[in-house]
Amino acid sequence: MMNRVLLCALMLALTALPAGAASLVKTYSYFAIGGRTLEDIESQLSKHGPQVKSTGTRHPGATQMAFTTRISYAEQSDTCRIADAIVTVKVKVILPEWRRPRKADADVKLFWETLSADIKRHEERHVEIAKNHARDLEDALRATYPQKTCQAAKAKAAEITAAILARHDRAQVQFDRVESVNFESRILRLLRYRIERIENGRLPG
Repeated sequence: MMNRVLLCALMLALTALPAGAASLVKTYSYFAIGGRTLEDIESQLSKHGPQVKSTGTRHPGATQMAFTTRISYAEQSDTCRIADAIVTVKVKVILPEWRRPRKADADVKLFWETLSADIKRHEERHVEIAKNHARDLEDALRATYPQKTCQAAKAKAAEITAAILARHDRAQVQFDRVESVNFESRILRLLRYRIERIENGRLPG
């Protein structure tokens, strides 16, 4: 009787939880930079960009993220299982905002538009990596076999969470490493693409 009451209470609690895959709560914040030349902009980004704890240096953009996991357990006579798991990723994307001086050249404006678009794409990819791993975490928790006790089930959930979040951290570091290696060639390619579109009348000059 007690087990059925506990299970019913857990199921009622589950009805109040959001259904579906891992959820994402995303906000944006901006930091202002100035500068008339490419060198000025680079200096401003190095001076005012967000400082990333993992590297200790300032970056042209950053994404702060936190994972929150809500797990419900269902206890039966001799086992305890994870009834459901809801993972929420809360992210804050920090991006630069150039306050363009009146005397800034058109080519500097073109470079900035190319660079800022790439910075935003880069940070949005960090968000996507986080959400993908949050979804993996939900799936892994829900697929867990029943344990002998709820204490054991909680320990298993903690083990799974630690493993997937560690995998998430490695994926983020690897992404940054690849992006850093390809940065110069990527920006040059994007610049050529924008210039071609301007020449073809597809973008304002």
